[in-house]
Amino acid sequence: MREDVEALDIRDVTANWVNAIVLQAQIDDRIKALADLAHTPLFFGRLNYLHAPGAELAEGAEGEQFYIGRRHVHDADGDPMVIDWRAPVSQPFYRASKKDPQDIALRRRFGYTGGELTAYEDEHLSDPSEAAAVSKLLQQEIERPRVGPMRDIVATIQPEQDEIVRSGLSGSVCVQGGPGTGKTAVGLHRVAYLLYAHRERLARTGTLVIGPNRSFLHYIEQVLPALGELEVKQATVEDLVTQGGLEVRGADAAATAVVKGDARMAQVLRHAVRSHVTPPTEPLMVVRGSRRWRVPAYELEEIVTELQARDIRYGAARDALPQRIAHTVLVRMEQAGEAPDDRVQDSVARTPAVKAAVKAMWPAVDPAKLVLRLLSDAEFLAEHARGVLSEEEQELLLWAKPPRSVKSAKWSAADLVLIDEASDLVERTHSLGHVVLDEAQDLSPMQYRAVGRRCTTGSATVLGDLAQGTTPWATRSWDEALAHLGKAEAVLEELTAGFRVPREVIAYASRLLPAISPGLAAVSSVRETPGSLVVAPAVDGAGLTASVIEACRASLGHEGSIGLIAADARIAELAGALEAAGMAYLSPGDETTAASRLTLVPASLAKGLEYDYVVLDEPAAIVSGEPDERTGLRRLYVCLTRAVSGLTLLHADPLPEALAA
Repeated sequence: MREDVEALDIRDVTANWVNAIVLQAQIDDRIKALADLAHTPLFFGRLNYLHAPGAELAEGAEGEQFYIGRRHVHDADGDPMVIDWRAPVSQPFYRASKKDPQDIALRRRFGYTGGELTAYEDEHLSDPSEAAAVSKLLQQEIERPRVGPMRDIVATIQPEQDEIVRSGLSGSVCVQGGPGTGKTAVGLHRVAYLLYAHRERLARTGTLVIGPNRSFLHYIEQVLPALGELEVKQATVEDLVTQGGLEVRGADAAATAVVKGDARMAQVLRHAVRSHVTPPTEPLMVVRGSRRWRVPAYELEEIVTELQARDIRYGAARDALPQRIAHTVLVRMEQAGEAPDDRVQDSVARTPAVKAAVKAMWPAVDPAKLVLRLLSDAEFLAEHARGVLSEEEQELLLWAKPPRSVKSAKWSAADLVLIDEASDLVERTHSLGHVVLDEAQDLSPMQYRAVGRRCTTGSATVLGDLAQGTTPWATRSWDEALAHLGKAEAVLEELTAGFRVPREVIAYASRLLPAISPGLAAVSSVRETPGSLVVAPAVDGAGLTASVIEACRASLGHEGSIGLIAADARIAELAGALEAAGMAYLSPGDETTAASRLTLVPASLAKGLEYDYVVLDEPAAIVSGEPDERTGLRRLYVCLTRAVSGLTLLHADPLPEALAA
C-alpha cells in the first residue's frame, strides 16, 4: 500500500503549482501513516460471523470472516484483507461474550513473538456446549514486558473500556480510574476512534492531548502514530499558557499557588480588565470636509453602556466601539440630507477624533501588564479583589519585590495561567474539536478554566484518579473539576478492573486509600502474581542505599524495564551510588532499550509511568518531601503503583502508619 502511494504520478492531475504542493503534502502524510512498525503484526484477531453483517438472519444464510488489526489493509485489487479495529464490524471482537455472542460463531486471537505468529486461540461464542474461559493469550499480552514507550492496547481492550473508547464526539466523558485500569490508553484510543469516525470534522477543528509533564508526553507519544494518527498535538498545561515570549522562571509557595489557582481569581481579573473602561465626559466632534458632526457625551455613554451590557470580550467591544460611533455620525448625515455608505462609516471610524475618543474610553489592555500590576500594586489589587479575596489572601499574592517590567518578572506557572485568563477576557481563545486531559486530578480550578477555553465549542475526555492528586490544589471531586472546565454535563465513567498492577501490589497500596481519598473504591486487579511484593527494612541509612543498588541489580535479572523510584531529595545520592557500582541508568522520558533498562525516577515525575519491576526507596522520605502528609501519602500511592510485575520496597525509617498496619 505504501509503495502504491509512493509511485503516484501527480503531474497530470494538478491544475497549478499550489495544488501540486498541497497534494504532495497529503501524499507525504499518507506515506508516513503507512510506515512499517517493527514487531507489530498487521492483525491480531479474527471474527467469523454466523450471518453477513447487516443481512437478514435467515436460516441457511452464509456468514462472513474478518481479520481485525490496528490498520485497514487492502490487497492489490483494493479488497479489504484486514479490518480496522475501529470499524463497526470489529466491535464484537471486544464486546461479544458467551452470554451475548452478537452473531459471532468464532472469535480467534493470535499470539505473536517478535512479530512472528506463534499461537492462536479460539472461542466458539455461539456454541452452548463450550464453556466460557479466560483467554491465556489475552493475559499474556497484558503482562508482556514493557521496554520502550507506551504501546497501544488494541488487542486487549476490554468491554467496559470499549464503551468509553467508542462514545460519541458530541459528549464529554470523565474517566475515574485507579492505577493500572488503562485510563490513559483508553483516552488515547478514544482519540484514535474519534479521528476515524469524524475525520473531516476533526481535521478542521483539531485535537489535543494534554499531559502532566514532558516525560509523560514522551512516554505516550508513539501510541497514536502506531495507529496511523499523526496529526494529534500533545502539550502540557504550561505549554498552553506560555505566550508572548514569557516563560516560567519562578515558583510560588504552596499557599500562594493555591490562591492563584482559585477560581475566584477569574472574578478579580474580570474586574481589573473592565475597570479600564472610562465613561466619556465631553462630546465628540468629527470633521468631514467643511462639515462638523457633534456626538454628545450622553450618546457616547449610552454606546459604552450598551457594549458593556452585551458582555462580549473586551477587545471585541473595543473593536466595535469606533464603528458604533461612526454609525451615530452617519445617522446625523442622513438626517441632514446626505447619503453616506459603508465606506463613509469606515472612514469616520478611522478619523483621529474617533480614535482618540476610543483610546480614552476603552483603552487597549495588555494581559501580562495587567497581571503584573495586580501582583505588584496593593491598592490596585485591593480595589478589584474587594469582596472576593480576604486581606490575608491578597497579601499572599503580592510580590515582596515587584519587578520592573513584564520581561524581567520571574513568572511562576500559576502566573502564566492568570495571564492566559486575562488574555481570554480581552480576546476569545481558539477552540479545538476535542481535547484529552490526562492526570486531570492535579489541576487547579484556574488551570481547568485554561483547558476548558481550548474546547468551548468541542468536547473533552478527562482522565484521572482522585486518589493520585499530588498538588495542594488537587480537586476534591469530579463534579467540581468539570464545572471549572465548563463541561458540567460530562458523563462520569469509573474503571475499577486493574490490568497492569499485580493484585498483591495494588492491595498493599490500597491501604492508603482511607487516608488519602475516603470512599473511593479500590482497584480490583485481575492479575494474581505470587511473590510480586517484597517489603524489606534496612539496618541504617547507609545500608539502605547499598540494599537499593543490590535490589536494582537483582531486578535487572528479570526481563523488561526497571524503575528505581525515590524521593527527589534522594536522587543525587542514588545516582552517585549507581555510577559507583558501574550501573548505567536513564532519566524519565529517555527511551528504554534492551541494553539500557534501568530508569532513575524522582517521585515527583513518576505519575503516569510504568515499569515491569520497581524498586521503591524510603517511603517516609517520599511522604515528607511534600507540603503536607495527605499530599505525601498520595505521592507514595502513585509510586507504589508503577509496577507491572513486581515491587521491592526498601526502608530504613518506619513505614507510614497506614502501610505498617
